[in-house]
Amino acid sequence: MAHDAATTHTMATAAVATHEGGQQHPIKLYLLVWGWLFVLSACSYMVDYFHVQGHLRWFLILLFMIVKAGLIVAVFMHMAWERLALIYAILVPPVAVLVFVAIMVFESDYTHLTRKLFFGPYTQSEVAPLEH
Repeated sequence: MAHDAATTHTMATAAVATHEGGQQHPIKLYLLVWGWLFVLSACSYMVDYFHVQGHLRWFLILLFMIVKAGLIVAVFMHMAWERLALIYAILVPPVAVLVFVAIMVFESDYTHLTRKLFFGPYTQSEVAPLEH
């Protein structure tokens, strides 16, 4: 019985020490993330170096930026070990903004098409003689 009580006391002491000192992660994790951030930054630089143009350029730059930001938030800000509610508080707003931007892009195409259909055939030179 004494052995069980000592084991329980040791586990309780370790839990209190961990709680007071904070959660410790191995330095290897931080170095690995730092390495990935370096590689992703180099890849982002290579997009410019190789003169990638058009939509592919912006897709790659944004992809590298989002992955780097995700790594920083997940590891250095310790979000990978946080509660699900806190993760949702960080991730849901940007996702909602992206959805609303996509809706606005779709709506702008519709509005542009409608304006072209109704106002497109007339030019300023055709409308000006009618006003006099």
